[in-house]
Amino acid sequence: MASWSLTQRLTVRLSAAIAALWIAATVVSTFVVRHEFNEVFDSALQETAQRLLPLAADDLRQRGAPTDWSREIREGVVVAEHEEYLIYQIRASDGRVLIRSHDAPRQGFLAPLIPGYADRNGWRVYTEVNADGDIFIQVAESSGHRNEALFNLVLTLTVPLFVLLPLSAFIVRCFVSGTLFPIASVRADIASRGGGNMAPIDDGPLPQELSPIVGDVNRLLERLQKSLEAERAFAANSAHELRTPVASALAQVSRLKADLQHAPAVERANRIEEILKELGGLVEKLLQLSRAEAGVALKREPMKLSYVARYLVDEFNRKPSYADRVELVDDTADENLDVVETDLDTLAIALRNLIENALVHGAKEGIVTISIGRDRSVRVINESAIVPPEKLHRLAERFSRGSSRAEGSGLGLAIVKTIVAQAGGELELRSPATGREDGFEAIIRFT
Repeated sequence: MASWSLTQRLTVRLSAAIAALWIAATVVSTFVVRHEFNEVFDSALQETAQRLLPLAADDLRQRGAPTDWSREIREGVVVAEHEEYLIYQIRASDGRVLIRSHDAPRQGFLAPLIPGYADRNGWRVYTEVNADGDIFIQVAESSGHRNEALFNLVLTLTVPLFVLLPLSAFIVRCFVSGTLFPIASVRADIASRGGGNMAPIDDGPLPQELSPIVGDVNRLLERLQKSLEAERAFAANSAHELRTPVASALAQVSRLKADLQHAPAVERANRIEEILKELGGLVEKLLQLSRAEAGVALKREPMKLSYVARYLVDEFNRKPSYADRVELVDDTADENLDVVETDLDTLAIALRNLIENALVHGAKEGIVTISIGRDRSVRVINESAIVPPEKLHRLAERFSRGSSRAEGSGLGLAIVKTIVAQAGGELELRSPATGREDGFEAIIRFT
């Protein structure tokens, strides 16, 4: 299942919530402001009409009888060009236009001469009549003017969203990352641990949502620690207790072989002796594994890889069955490029298992090469058929064996992997070996 980022998800959702709230507030504000705009503009129409009507009526009455009013429309007055948001017409009761503003049409508005508001052909018209009922004023405003004002307001409220939304997303991400820092700290603590580190996670000042999780993990680690300790104790105690009976059984079989001499049953005694030796080797491997898992490789002291490797090469070459089959290649010469900090005994156990594994499971009479690199690596290379990739990555598991028919416990590489991991290194298995078309190569690298 694909993983997802909690920080990214919170950032996106919070930013989307902020944008949605902003848009909702803009929509509500638009309706409220539209209502207020209409009230203000309508009030302006009414106030303009009520102020102009008495002045126009007085002016017209000073000019003569009502029958002569129509000739008083002054069309020759020069007025500078300007935009009028409000236009008006002074009209007689019969609909004639007596006086008009310079942008007002010559023909009368289509709105009826009835006091109040009316909407006609994109105009909002307010009509007012004088006390005598013979002079009307109609003040009009374009509906487009109101819509333009409302649009400009909505634009002013919306445009900043496109600028502020990325900024708010950045701020939200910073806050979320800072808030989730304890999670990253706990994750880093867990990631930095080795497979055998069951110490409790530091449950210092953690948020209430995270503290119970860390507590549950610590309790799980405690149960795992007890289970591992019980398993290691059982394996170590069992292997230790088996050493004496196996050694006694070998001694008894040796005496039995001496008594049988050339009797037919001596072959069966030889087979029993081989089985007991294999059992003794398995017991020894179990003891090594229990020591490795107990953390003996955590001890640190400087040592040269070439010294340990040279000692083991001499040890194996002195054995008649492995004489002259192990060679050492040291690329570090006398320089201190191969100095590592680990435990001498456990490092020797790891290398001995690798060499023994190469001798037992490699080609019969094949040469095993131990190479010490200038990058503080040890390579153990033997001649063998190619190990398939699906088997190669499982060889370091307990009781896992390759395609070789040679006897073995299946614990050697598991012991090496455990020791190397505790020593701060890594084990890499290759087949074919580097620069060859076949063979098997085990590489230990120290950081």
